[in-house]
Amino acid sequence: MRKDLMEILACPICKNPDLELIVFQENPHEVESGVIFCQKCSRFYPIRGTIPVMLPDDLRKKDEDLKFLETHKENIPLKILQLGKPFPLLPPENE
Repeated sequence: MRKDLMEILACPICKNPDLELIVFQENPHEVESGVIFCQKCSRFYPIRGTIPVMLPDDLRKKDEDLKFLETHKENIPLKILQLGKPFPLLPPENE
């Protein structure tokens, strides 16, 4: 995914354009892997193989999303691991 694409993306659920990009791996031209996080509704969207996977909740696969979070948990902010929708990896701290 080209970083300049962030200027035109919006959350497919709440339509918020204020998205945070967290890059795990990149080459000179593209983000190869990372995550896009919606500041408004707390949804996360994986970037796999340069492709941002921005699907609505009902089309997402829980096992794939949880595996993605587990694989990259050292690079993902705690707020996404605990509160990321639709499938958080960890329980919130106050539980």
